[in-house]
Amino acid sequence: MVVVAATLASLGQSVVAAPSQQSTVREFELGRSTEGRPITAWRFGDGPRKLVLASNTHGFPEANTYTLAMLLIEHFRADPTLVPASVRLYIIPSLNPDGLALGSRFNARGVDLNRNMNTNLDACPENDWQVTVQGAYGIVSDTGGAYADSEVESQLIRDFLVDASAVIFFHSNAGNVFPAACEHAPSIALAQAYAAGSNYAYARRWEPYNITGGMHDWAGSLDIAAIIPEFITGDLPEFEENLGGVLAVLASAEELVPLPRERAVLGIALPEPIWRFWRMHGGYEHFGRPLAPAETDAAGVTRQHFTNVVLELDPARRDTLAYVRALPLGIAATPRAFTLLPTPADARIFEATGAPLYGAFATVWQRAGGERVFGPPVSEEYEARAADGARRVMQQFERAVFAYYPEDNTVRLEPLGWHDFVRTRLDAAMTRHSFQ
Repeated sequence: MVVVAATLASLGQSVVAAPSQQSTVREFELGRSTEGRPITAWRFGDGPRKLVLASNTHGFPEANTYTLAMLLIEHFRADPTLVPASVRLYIIPSLNPDGLALGSRFNARGVDLNRNMNTNLDACPENDWQVTVQGAYGIVSDTGGAYADSEVESQLIRDFLVDASAVIFFHSNAGNVFPAACEHAPSIALAQAYAAGSNYAYARRWEPYNITGGMHDWAGSLDIAAIIPEFITGDLPEFEENLGGVLAVLASAEELVPLPRERAVLGIALPEPIWRFWRMHGGYEHFGRPLAPAETDAAGVTRQHFTNVVLELDPARRDTLAYVRALPLGIAATPRAFTLLPTPADARIFEATGAPLYGAFATVWQRAGGERVFGPPVSEEYEARAADGARRVMQQFERAVFAYYPEDNTVRLEPLGWHDFVRTRLDAAMTRHSFQ
């Protein structure tokens, strides 16, 4: 690791310190790691095809992938014209800065980030997320995380890729390139092109041991072309080889980095980022079905109604983790008649709202997306009449209302999206009538 350490020291000043003079070249913070270290990205270009290069998922043992990312940043900063006009290229130097700093493969909570993603969305059960996983050299350990997408680093890359066309996850060391599972054709094409440009061997799959919860398989399940180049060595950045692979992808971006497209659910068209957000955060189970096609206002903001939420895609938030988010309908959903329930002493209290969170609602809230998806709780638990007509235990969140169904021990979202859908159309009809 001596070569890597020396390179990191020299790049730490030359790459990050110098500000960009070009409006389409910039560094920004995506979020923070478990221990609060910044996870940053560099953007090159402003085209509609989003290509992401993500390094250092496995922290210190794969520090050479971090070194490669820094060298690539320096290379594209020196000549941003290498990125075609149709592409937005993002380079993330480290998805696991805690592991890099602590000398560990895992994040600060002891989780293998490349075994933590929700890979249950695809048609290949053998790669489904598990607690007990095979890691480096096939070593078996309980490092898959408490549940799929449990780690802040996993959630960060998940939400950042909601509008990505293709993603390359750098790892070491095997000297090959392999695509996402389930015969995902865009990933296969991307892997073959990268292998040809880098002179690494193309491999249809990772053969030494089974990968569950992998980032590449998660991305492929959402129809993002995704590959893993494995460096030949465990300590060198192999810059020339990987630059060749990246340039080969950029040269064929029209074929390998597809434009966003609409998806159909129950015959209703969904913009691709909204479809991905809906699917990755529970789909029908949490958000319900789409009620109508998306609508875009004069400011370019797109909104689409689902049974339980209204999802919004705002171009002003494009480089943030909130590019797609649910509207804050839960705040105004206070029932007419309700009975507050006592709060247990061990409940988590949210400082911003003073509201508690505990029990079944806390479990579903955390595992289905937490504050990023539902916002914080804005009420105590209470008993009121739910949408099905029965009196149930309920709680308001900024962007949803939860209701508990003891008959099958489930938590379901109230149909706030349906209520808003009906209200907005009634308001529009009344407005039209008033002008007649």
